[in-house]
Amino acid sequence: MSDWLHGSPHDVALAFGGEIVRFGALARSVSTVAAVGLPAGDGPIGCPVATDPVTLVTHVLAALERGRPVLVGGSQREADDLVGRLPQGTGLALLTSGSSGGSPRVVARTNASWLASAGPLAAVAGLGADPGEVAHDGDAAKGTMSGVRIAVTGPLHVSMHLYGVLHALWLGATATDALEGAAVVHATPTRLARVIDGDTPPAAAIVAGAVLSPTLRDRAADRGIRLTEYYGAAELSFVLSGGEGGLRPFPGVEVELRADAAGDLLWARSPYLALGVVGGGMLQRDGRGFATVGDLAERTPDGGLRVLGRGDAAITTAGSTVLVEQVEARLEAIPGVRAAAVIGEPHELLGERIVAVVELFEGVALAEVADAARRKMPVDELPRRWFAARVPRTASGKIARGEVRAALANGWLGAPHPGAPHLGAPAGSGA
Repeated sequence: MSDWLHGSPHDVALAFGGEIVRFGALARSVSTVAAVGLPAGDGPIGCPVATDPVTLVTHVLAALERGRPVLVGGSQREADDLVGRLPQGTGLALLTSGSSGGSPRVVARTNASWLASAGPLAAVAGLGADPGEVAHDGDAAKGTMSGVRIAVTGPLHVSMHLYGVLHALWLGATATDALEGAAVVHATPTRLARVIDGDTPPAAAIVAGAVLSPTLRDRAADRGIRLTEYYGAAELSFVLSGGEGGLRPFPGVEVELRADAAGDLLWARSPYLALGVVGGGMLQRDGRGFATVGDLAERTPDGGLRVLGRGDAAITTAGSTVLVEQVEARLEAIPGVRAAAVIGEPHELLGERIVAVVELFEGVALAEVADAARRKMPVDELPRRWFAARVPRTASGKIARGEVRAALANGWLGAPHPGAPHLGAPAGSGA
């Protein structure tokens, strides 16, 4: 049986779109596909985006059982194009594109690198056996969650959701896309905001993909949802975890902050790192086994770590370096703002000026939000141009800033807020 399947044969393993598959049937399907259902040869196997969840999970596990790389989110033709390009030992080839857009890249990792994090995640999230026991024995949680439903809130070709399903199977729980009756949910902050408003919220949520705002954290607490937050990346897997906003190194991870032009870069060393990336990307390695994807972080007064955002998403405006994720978080804390996307655009006086696209709740005026921002935000972080529009997102729930830039360049955002100061400078700034 696959290393990921630890439920009793008669327990439900998968419940997606009304299809129910028990652990015994899933194990048999995986063995059959591994024996006769995969493309000939020993090259990578494609699992396109349109693959239904049950088939995708079955083929991923079958490919891993056969020791063949599986391209999650890519066609067989795209998988064939990777022959000779993937690092030796690749099990999972995760097709991904960043929030800035651009060409897709393939993150190559071993199956063992994901398996190694299963026990530690169970420990930090309080799943399965007693968390203290799990922390000392990574196998202690296997098969301990029979009948418990764990929901994922996004497509399985996205690595965090695929991992959520595999982790549920490892626990012996039921992985599902149905929120009703789920005890645990894997979600981005955007999806969590919708889950919180449901009639029967889950008892626990594992949240990643973006910074969780204090407002959203408080809303979850009011509904009795126990939160486990983590920071990671497809290239690094788990790096930091915690709750109540305090993040510390995930079990088994060493971290370092190293000075960079934009701030302190977060570097990590762990058994969970990817082998490499095909097609470019931000992954950097050093000779000591540490890696980074360019995210900035800072120490908190209580000794924890706060992730500030991607260094390549910094805006230099009027001599100040501003992190877009930080500005977005401030904007999303303003009442009436559902979501915010921030980019920089060239400006002959400022170097770059900050442009904000805000998605508003019904009945909220953009002028109200802009006025509130002027009262509450630091001058150097204040947007100079404002637009009210839907904030586009990637399949993983991250803000698709590449789409925002294209919409701005092509005039698809419409006219900016008419009250914007002359030359896009904040009132009283003198710029």
